[in-house]
Amino acid sequence: MLRFFSKYRKFFLVMALLSAVIVYLFYTALKPKPVLPVYQPNMVNAELVDQDLQYKRKYHAIAPFTLVNQNGDTITQDDYNGKIYVADFFFTTCPTICPIMTDHMVQIQERIMDDPDVLLLSHTVTPEIDSVPQLKEYALKKGVNDAKWNLVTGPKKHIYELARKSYLAAKNAGDGGPFDMIHTENFVLVDKEKRIRGFYDGTKAEDIEKLMEDLEVLKSEYEQD
Repeated sequence: MLRFFSKYRKFFLVMALLSAVIVYLFYTALKPKPVLPVYQPNMVNAELVDQDLQYKRKYHAIAPFTLVNQNGDTITQDDYNGKIYVADFFFTTCPTICPIMTDHMVQIQERIMDDPDVLLLSHTVTPEIDSVPQLKEYALKKGVNDAKWNLVTGPKKHIYELARKSYLAAKNAGDGGPFDMIHTENFVLVDKEKRIRGFYDGTKAEDIEKLMEDLEVLKSEYEQD
């Protein structure tokens, strides 16, 4: 018996290796691909959702917008057609969470620089302060690449409605009045259909890594189409 196994040892080793490869291939083929959720208002913390939308269960998408970026160019939803993007809300004079968030956005920018399918979009929540020249100065200071990242300003009411009713990112229920103030750490991952696919704490390094992992999952969804 020992002589038999010794004689055919190479054969059994090859068969064992081949079996392992076949099992792995079957496992890989049958294992479901990870897919990100498509967030609807009823899936999100009610504090972050306008009361008119809290029970909406489908078809939620980012509403059309018209804003102005750091170069004085008009930016609309058309500039993000066919793109995945990460959105946030900040202001240039913020001394607390915004510098951390911006630094993390810079890191994301560096990692998507050569990816034509991914862009960034940062909305100021103090448009009365963050004029185009102010945004431009901030962009130059932080190393913003104009081709990848728009810092936008515009009517306060419009921006606040986007934060509350489109991005589901702000607890404040204000409508953009003179005393309203949004202060949110949320980064929002938006797909090519303008749907929300993820929320992340922009002040936490581990959330940024999760965002980058989810970005790859989202990109793989389009590669399968």
